[in-house]
Amino acid sequence: MDESIAPGAREFHTTRWSMVLDAQRESDATRMHSALAALCRDYWYPLYAFVRRRGHAPHDAQDLTQAFFADLLERQISGVDPSRGKFRSYLLGALKHFLANDWHRSTAKKRGGGHVMLEWDALDAESRFALEPSDALSLDAEVLYDRRWALQLLEKSMVKLQAEFEAKGERERFVVLKATLGNANPAPADLATSLGMTEGAVKVAVHRLRQRYRDILREEISQTVMSPAEVDAEMRHLVAVLRHA
Repeated sequence: MDESIAPGAREFHTTRWSMVLDAQRESDATRMHSALAALCRDYWYPLYAFVRRRGHAPHDAQDLTQAFFADLLERQISGVDPSRGKFRSYLLGALKHFLANDWHRSTAKKRGGGHVMLEWDALDAESRFALEPSDALSLDAEVLYDRRWALQLLEKSMVKLQAEFEAKGERERFVVLKATLGNANPAPADLATSLGMTEGAVKVAVHRLRQRYRDILREEISQTVMSPAEVDAEMRHLVAVLRHA
Protein backbone atom coordinates (compact mmCIF):
# COMPACT_ATOMS: atom_id res chain seq x y z
CA MET A 1 0.00 0.00 0.00
CA ASP A 2 1.27 3.44 -0.95
CA GLU A 3 1.28 5.36 2.34
CA SER A 4 1.78 8.64 0.51
CA ILE A 5 -1.83 8.48 -0.61
CA ALA A 6 -4.14 10.05 1.94
CA PRO A 7 -6.92 7.86 3.32
CA GLY A 8 -9.94 8.07 1.07
CA ALA A 9 -8.02 9.69 -1.79
CA ARG A 10 -8.95 7.01 -4.32
CA GLU A 11 -12.67 7.63 -3.87
CA PHE A 12 -12.26 11.03 -5.50
CA HIS A 13 -11.73 9.40 -8.88
CA THR A 14 -15.50 9.07 -9.24
CA THR A 15 -16.82 12.40 -7.97
CA ARG A 16 -18.90 14.61 -10.24
CA TRP A 17 -16.14 17.21 -10.67
CA SER A 18 -13.44 14.64 -11.42
CA MET A 19 -15.85 13.01 -13.89
CA VAL A 20 -16.12 16.33 -15.71
CA LEU A 21 -12.35 16.74 -15.94
CA ASP A 22 -11.73 13.11 -16.90
CA ALA A 23 -14.37 13.27 -19.62
CA GLN A 24 -12.91 16.53 -20.89
CA ARG A 25 -9.47 14.96 -21.18
CA GLU A 26 -10.95 11.92 -22.90
CA SER A 27 -13.03 14.09 -25.27
CA ASP A 28 -16.19 12.34 -24.08
CA ALA A 29 -18.58 15.24 -24.59
CA THR A 30 -21.73 13.33 -23.63
CA ARG A 31 -20.38 12.18 -20.27
CA MET A 32 -18.81 15.56 -19.58
CA HIS A 33 -22.02 17.45 -20.34
CA SER A 34 -24.06 15.15 -18.11
CA ALA A 35 -21.73 15.49 -15.12
CA LEU A 36 -21.28 19.24 -15.60
CA ALA A 37 -25.01 19.86 -15.96
CA ALA A 38 -25.65 18.09 -12.65
CA LEU A 39 -23.14 20.34 -10.90
CA CYS A 40 -24.37 23.52 -12.54
CA ARG A 41 -27.97 22.92 -11.49
CA ASP A 42 -26.81 23.00 -7.88
CA TYR A 43 -25.10 26.35 -8.44
CA TRP A 44 -27.67 28.28 -10.46
CA TYR A 45 -28.90 30.48 -7.62
CA PRO A 46 -25.50 31.56 -6.21
CA LEU A 47 -24.55 32.52 -9.77
CA TYR A 48 -27.84 34.32 -10.40
CA ALA A 49 -27.45 36.24 -7.13
CA PHE A 50 -23.91 37.21 -8.16
CA VAL A 51 -25.12 38.55 -11.53
CA ARG A 52 -27.98 40.48 -9.91
CA ARG A 53 -25.63 41.97 -7.32
CA ARG A 54 -23.40 43.15 -10.15
CA GLY A 55 -26.26 45.42 -11.19
CA HIS A 56 -28.03 43.50 -13.95
CA ALA A 57 -31.81 43.69 -14.15
CA PRO A 58 -33.81 40.50 -13.44
CA HIS A 59 -34.50 39.51 -17.05
CA ASP A 60 -30.94 40.30 -18.12
CA ALA A 61 -29.58 38.32 -15.16
CA GLN A 62 -31.67 35.32 -16.17
CA ASP A 63 -30.50 35.56 -19.78
CA LEU A 64 -26.87 35.97 -18.74
CA THR A 65 -26.93 33.05 -16.31
CA GLN A 66 -28.59 30.83 -18.91
CA ALA A 67 -26.10 31.95 -21.54
CA PHE A 68 -23.19 31.32 -19.20
CA PHE A 69 -24.23 27.70 -18.68
CA ALA A 70 -24.69 27.21 -22.41
CA ASP A 71 -21.28 28.73 -23.09
CA LEU A 72 -19.70 26.55 -20.42
CA LEU A 73 -21.13 23.39 -21.98
CA GLU A 74 -20.18 24.40 -25.51
CA ARG A 75 -16.57 25.22 -24.58
CA GLN A 76 -16.19 21.88 -22.75
CA ILE A 77 -14.15 23.35 -19.87
CA SER A 78 -10.72 23.90 -21.33
CA GLY A 79 -7.62 24.81 -19.40
CA VAL A 80 -8.64 23.63 -15.91
CA ASP A 81 -5.77 22.55 -13.67
CA PRO A 82 -7.15 19.58 -11.69
CA SER A 83 -4.73 20.29 -8.84
CA ARG A 84 -6.35 23.70 -8.37
CA GLY A 85 -9.79 22.78 -9.61
CA LYS A 86 -12.33 23.48 -6.87
CA PHE A 87 -15.55 23.70 -8.79
CA ARG A 88 -16.83 26.60 -6.66
CA SER A 89 -13.80 28.73 -7.49
CA TYR A 90 -13.61 27.63 -11.12
CA LEU A 91 -17.27 28.43 -11.73
CA LEU A 92 -17.08 31.93 -10.27
CA GLY A 93 -13.92 32.73 -12.21
CA ALA A 94 -15.52 31.50 -15.42
CA LEU A 95 -18.64 33.58 -14.79
CA LYS A 96 -16.62 36.74 -14.13
CA HIS A 97 -14.70 36.18 -17.37
CA PHE A 98 -17.98 35.59 -19.22
CA LEU A 99 -19.53 38.80 -17.90
CA ALA A 100 -16.42 40.83 -18.69
CA ASN A 101 -16.60 39.72 -22.32
CA ASP A 102 -20.38 39.82 -22.74
CA TRP A 103 -20.32 43.36 -24.20
CA HIS A 104 -19.15 42.11 -27.60
CA ARG A 105 -21.63 39.24 -27.83
CA SER A 106 -24.39 39.58 -30.41
CA THR A 107 -27.65 40.81 -28.89
CA ALA A 108 -29.60 39.90 -32.02
CA LYS A 109 -29.44 36.27 -30.96
CA LYS A 110 -31.09 35.43 -27.65
CA ARG A 111 -28.47 34.75 -25.03
CA GLY A 112 -28.03 31.07 -24.42
CA GLY A 113 -27.91 30.04 -28.04
CA GLY A 114 -31.21 28.21 -27.79
CA HIS A 115 -29.94 25.85 -25.08
CA VAL A 116 -32.42 25.90 -22.21
CA MET A 117 -30.89 24.50 -19.06
CA LEU A 118 -32.96 26.41 -16.49
CA GLU A 119 -36.72 26.97 -16.50
CA TRP A 120 -36.86 30.38 -14.88
CA ASP A 121 -40.64 30.46 -14.38
CA ALA A 122 -40.48 27.27 -12.32
CA LEU A 123 -37.45 28.46 -10.34
CA ASP A 124 -39.03 31.83 -9.49
CA ALA A 125 -35.54 33.26 -9.19
CA GLU A 126 -36.42 36.90 -8.69
CA SER A 127 -38.90 36.16 -5.91
CA ARG A 128 -36.12 34.27 -4.16
CA PHE A 129 -33.69 37.13 -4.68
CA ALA A 130 -36.26 39.55 -3.26
CA LEU A 131 -36.25 37.54 -0.02
CA GLU A 132 -32.54 38.13 0.52
CA PRO A 133 -31.87 39.85 3.87
CA SER A 134 -31.33 43.59 3.52
CA ASP A 135 -27.69 43.25 4.55
CA ALA A 136 -27.09 40.72 1.76
CA LEU A 137 -27.88 43.34 -0.88
CA SER A 138 -25.05 45.51 0.42
CA LEU A 139 -22.50 42.71 0.24
CA ASP A 140 -19.78 42.44 -2.37
CA ALA A 141 -21.04 40.16 -5.16
CA GLU A 142 -18.37 37.53 -4.43
CA VAL A 143 -19.24 37.49 -0.73
CA LEU A 144 -22.92 37.04 -1.62
CA TYR A 145 -22.00 34.19 -3.98
CA ASP A 146 -20.10 32.40 -1.21
CA ARG A 147 -22.94 32.94 1.26
CA ARG A 148 -25.48 31.47 -1.17
CA TRP A 149 -23.11 28.56 -1.90
CA ALA A 150 -22.79 27.80 1.81
CA LEU A 151 -26.49 28.07 2.64
CA GLN A 152 -27.45 26.00 -0.40
CA LEU A 153 -25.07 23.24 0.69
CA LEU A 154 -26.66 23.23 4.13
CA GLU A 155 -30.14 23.13 2.66
CA LYS A 156 -29.36 20.30 0.25
CA SER A 157 -27.69 18.29 3.02
CA MET A 158 -30.70 18.84 5.29
CA VAL A 159 -33.06 17.60 2.58
CA LYS A 160 -30.99 14.44 2.16
CA LEU A 161 -30.88 13.89 5.91
CA GLN A 162 -34.64 14.24 6.19
CA ALA A 163 -35.12 11.79 3.32
CA GLU A 164 -33.04 9.21 5.20
CA PHE A 165 -35.21 9.56 8.30
CA GLU A 166 -38.40 9.38 6.28
CA ALA A 167 -37.17 6.23 4.53
CA LYS A 168 -36.94 4.66 8.00
CA GLY A 169 -40.40 5.90 8.98
CA GLU A 170 -38.92 8.42 11.43
CA ARG A 171 -40.17 11.69 10.03
CA GLU A 172 -41.59 12.94 13.34
CA ARG A 173 -38.33 12.17 15.13
CA PHE A 174 -36.46 14.20 12.55
CA VAL A 175 -38.86 17.16 12.87
CA VAL A 176 -38.18 17.27 16.62
CA LEU A 177 -34.44 16.63 16.52
CA LYS A 178 -33.52 18.93 13.62
CA ALA A 179 -33.81 21.94 15.94
CA THR A 180 -30.49 20.81 17.43
CA LEU A 181 -28.78 21.42 14.08
CA GLY A 182 -29.47 25.15 14.11
CA ASN A 183 -28.96 27.97 16.55
CA ALA A 184 -31.64 26.66 18.88
CA ASN A 185 -30.46 24.58 21.80
CA PRO A 186 -33.52 22.71 23.12
CA ALA A 187 -33.11 21.01 26.47
CA PRO A 188 -32.63 17.22 26.31
CA ALA A 189 -35.44 16.87 28.84
CA ASP A 190 -37.86 18.69 26.51
CA LEU A 191 -36.78 16.57 23.54
CA ALA A 192 -37.16 13.41 25.61
CA THR A 193 -40.70 14.38 26.56
CA SER A 194 -41.63 15.11 22.94
CA LEU A 195 -40.19 11.86 21.67
CA GLY A 196 -41.05 9.57 24.58
CA MET A 197 -37.38 8.72 25.09
CA THR A 198 -34.96 8.90 27.97
CA GLU A 199 -32.59 11.86 28.12
CA GLY A 200 -29.65 9.51 27.60
CA ALA A 201 -31.24 8.09 24.44
CA VAL A 202 -31.95 11.61 23.20
CA LYS A 203 -28.32 12.65 23.66
CA VAL A 204 -27.19 9.63 21.65
CA ALA A 205 -29.76 10.39 18.93
CA VAL A 206 -28.66 14.03 18.73
CA HIS A 207 -25.00 13.02 18.49
CA ARG A 208 -25.77 10.60 15.64
CA LEU A 209 -27.92 13.17 13.86
CA ARG A 210 -25.19 15.78 13.95
CA GLN A 211 -22.57 13.29 12.82
CA ARG A 212 -24.69 12.13 9.90
CA TYR A 213 -25.41 15.74 8.91
CA ARG A 214 -21.67 16.50 8.85
CA ASP A 215 -21.03 13.34 6.82
CA ILE A 216 -23.64 14.28 4.22
CA LEU A 217 -22.25 17.80 4.03
CA ARG A 218 -18.76 16.44 3.45
CA GLU A 219 -20.10 14.07 0.80
CA GLU A 220 -21.69 16.99 -1.04
CA ILE A 221 -18.52 19.04 -0.87
CA SER A 222 -16.40 16.10 -2.00
CA GLN A 223 -18.30 16.08 -5.30
CA THR A 224 -16.82 19.48 -6.20
CA VAL A 225 -13.13 19.03 -5.34
CA MET A 226 -10.28 16.73 -6.26
CA SER A 227 -8.86 15.49 -2.95
CA PRO A 228 -9.75 14.79 0.70
CA ALA A 229 -7.53 17.69 1.77
CA GLU A 230 -9.66 20.06 -0.34
CA VAL A 231 -12.78 18.79 1.41
CA ASP A 232 -11.27 19.90 4.72
CA ALA A 233 -10.35 23.27 3.22
CA GLU A 234 -13.84 23.77 1.84
CA MET A 235 -15.38 22.79 5.18
CA ARG A 236 -13.25 25.45 6.88
CA HIS A 237 -14.29 27.98 4.24
CA LEU A 238 -17.92 27.02 4.77
CA VAL A 239 -17.65 27.63 8.51
CA ALA A 240 -15.93 30.98 7.93
CA VAL A 241 -18.63 32.10 5.50
CA LEU A 242 -21.45 31.09 7.83
CA ARG A 243 -19.77 32.77 10.79
CA HIS A 244 -20.15 36.10 9.00
CA ALA A 245 -23.56 35.37 7.48
